[in-house]
Amino acid sequence: MHSDSREWVAEIKTLARQRKAIILAHNYEPPEIQDIADLCGDSLELSRQAARTDAEVIVFCGVHFMAETASILSPEKRVLLPRPDAGCPMADMITAEALTAKMASLPPMPVITYVNSPAEVKALSTVCCTSANVVKVVNSRPEDELLLTPDRNLAMYAASQSTKKIHLWDGFCPIHESLTTEDVNRVRADHPEAVFLAHPECRPEILRMADVVASTSGMLRHVAAAKERAFIIGTEQGLIHPLQKANPDKRFYSASNKLICKDMKKIGLADVHRCLKDMDNEVKVPEHIRRPALKAVEQMIALG
Repeated sequence: MHSDSREWVAEIKTLARQRKAIILAHNYEPPEIQDIADLCGDSLELSRQAARTDAEVIVFCGVHFMAETASILSPEKRVLLPRPDAGCPMADMITAEALTAKMASLPPMPVITYVNSPAEVKALSTVCCTSANVVKVVNSRPEDELLLTPDRNLAMYAASQSTKKIHLWDGFCPIHESLTTEDVNRVRADHPEAVFLAHPECRPEILRMADVVASTSGMLRHVAAAKERAFIIGTEQGLIHPLQKANPDKRFYSASNKLICKDMKKIGLADVHRCLKDMDNEVKVPEHIRRPALKAVEQMIALG
């Protein structure tokens, strides 16, 4: 192991140049991973940006479904996940088999699938959505009924902004689900001047308490434009690093000390170094799944 993380960083940069690699880091990754990345952001946004580059290799510092999305959008690039055991509990709450059974039990209707899902589930879906555009995607459909998978909290949020009947899938993000009204009341009592921003993966009662409901990139945009100086952040604590970096004169408080995703914290500098050195842990979506999954993602992108 290197005693000095600066050595790791220098070697990672050298290897990335040699491999013609781009390093992507999700907003929830540890600060030292975000700081070495070429691009930081939301999972889909990162995959779309990487697809437009001439990089031959994508090193995705995130979780498995994110690397799959990069593979869906950049089939000609090699996609590496530094820690193959970095998964997503919510993405694991749905499978292609289970979705096929659910679709058979309902009348014919479009399936809208959150990007936080396995590629094989996207492949069965009509259209994908993100936490930022879910309401737009739902309301763009001509049908009166639809199934939204796999996040029930996101689906309930969309339903609150739509006249459509939305069937729920019983999945959720355990991190956002853990945030309670007591947690929010406690931090609000300590920081009464702070604006409370909540992610749509939180429970409905939390969203009702929020001053602003936004995706991670939506939170970054909101804070940058806001005149207020203090913010309570109702999403995974990793987002506080880019928020603070972009707004050094503003103050940020986590809505709860429970808002830490173990999977998002698995990747360290040593993992990125080893992955670039050995070119291992490739994530490749098979073509028969990639093509229909890409169609569902492109349907969403076409909405603008």
